Amino acid sequence: MVFIRKRLPVIKFLKANRRLSTLTAGLFLSAMAFLCILGMSANKLTPPGAADEQIVIFLTGNELGAMKPCGCSGGQLGGLDRRKAVFDTIPPQNRLIVDTGSLVENDSEQNRIKFDIIVQSFGVLGYDLINLADSDIEVATSLGLLEGIADIFSVISPSAPTDADIPQKFTKKFRLNSEAIEVTIAAVSTKSITTDKIRELFAESSDIRQVNILILNNCDKKLTDSLSMLGLVDCFICPPEYDEPEIISDPGETPLVVSMGRLGKYIGKLQIKKGKPTLDFSTIAVTENLPQQTEATELYTDYQQFVQQANLLEKYPRFSLPKGLTYIGSNSCRLCHEYEYDKWSEKPHAHAYATLEKVGSQYDPECIICHVVGLEYETGFVNEEQTAHLKDVGCENCHGPASQHITSLGKAKTAEPKSKCLDCHTTENSANYAGSEEYYFQQIIHWREPNATADVKDSNESGD
Repeated sequence: MVFIRKRLPVIKFLKANRRLSTLTAGLFLSAMAFLCILGMSANKLTPPGAADEQIVIFLTGNELGAMKPCGCSGGQLGGLDRRKAVFDTIPPQNRLIVDTGSLVENDSEQNRIKFDIIVQSFGVLGYDLINLADSDIEVATSLGLLEGIADIFSVISPSAPTDADIPQKFTKKFRLNSEAIEVTIAAVSTKSITTDKIRELFAESSDIRQVNILILNNCDKKLTDSLSMLGLVDCFICPPEYDEPEIISDPGETPLVVSMGRLGKYIGKLQIKKGKPTLDFSTIAVTENLPQQTEATELYTDYQQFVQQANLLEKYPRFSLPKGLTYIGSNSCRLCHEYEYDKWSEKPHAHAYATLEKVGSQYDPECIICHVVGLEYETGFVNEEQTAHLKDVGCENCHGPASQHITSLGKAKTAEPKSKCLDCHTTENSANYAGSEEYYFQQIIHWREPNATADVKDSNESGD
């Protein structure tokens, strides 16, 4: 995307550009101080005085570009703009907000847009520290943002370029009443890890309580056990296998070994309590009933505008359909299947595109692919102006491209590619779908032919 590639580092760009959000450049640069003032009042659910008896390290990571749930169903978790409500349950002087890295999934054009918006969102949400994984370094470098990021919050990385001057560790001192505590967070690559390096990162001090946290880019029990023998690390943070963070170490075992989960659905809460030598770890679900933070919400609106300006729909990679097939649209099916068409037109699938228009996501390929016909294929949906007849989840989504079926007056059966329900109704997009498949299937019945149920339930079957 030419627009993004020519962008200046974040700080300079905010000064030069007309607007990325309601933030001015000065407000963005002073976001940390601004949010500290806003965060002074703890959530009412926090018992009086309890926050002063602990230090809380809020941990996120592995967003992989998931800035906000798609909103296609209720019960979805996640959303950058909902995190601040969790962070503000602890006063700023007693908390540390850390992201462990992997902001986006790859270096695609859309992910480069996401990366910039996520970084700015972290700024307005009051993050203290970001660990830049290898993939983050690559994207930040391609955008020219590597230096600008360090102007917003502290940054560490296990393998930054030698000319970037990014440290491997971050240290902050806290005080719980009369007890001084020093928290050090470091990131290392397991390819180059040595015991001497760990000793260098976590130098021992006899006059202050130290809490040392190590972010690893690869984890196994043999590695964490060997590093544990040094007695320097209190908590290892490992790459995730699941969406929800988890405690990997055995109950009561020290040091603590945890993973951070994926896609921003949960926030990890690492508690350092007064007078207690061990750490406590718990998870907080980012639910849809949490209040949204205005600046972060507006940044997501900016993201949608940048996606539209980049014309990502027209650039979407497309495959050729087999055997010269083409998509023709649901209206073409109506002549012979009037009953089915009329019933379908009353169902939610027939209005799938409009649901994206309501939230401004009709230009986002990641969203629209499940709301139109054939986005990933030639002759499929391109945009509303060129291919309005392929909006919504239509006949050809489930039954396959119908050109030959129509021209042969029904003699040729519709064929692959056909979509299955689970292609779109994933746990990310339809949180309540799993376990309720039959209920949802009943909501789309629009046929009366005896064989139609089998054809739709198993889209590998050819048939009309």
